[in-house]
Amino acid sequence: MDSSTLWLALACLLVIEGLLPFFSPAGWRRMFEQILKLSNGQIRFFGLCSIVAGLAWIAFLL
Repeated sequence: MDSSTLWLALACLLVIEGLLPFFSPAGWRRMFEQILKLSNGQIRFFGLCSIVAGLAWIAFLL
C-alpha cells in the first residue's frame, strides 16, 4: 500500500461522512442531539466497535 492509497481512502471517508449532512441536515442534527445524551462510556463503546469493525474490514481486504 502506498501513500496515494491512504489519501484516496481518507478522501472517500470524507465523501461518505458528508453525505448525511448534505442530504438530510435535519436528520444529522437529530442524530447529534441523541449522541449528546449518551454517557462517555457509551460513546467510547461505539468508538471501540467502530475501530474493531474497521480493523476487521482491513484484515479481510488484505
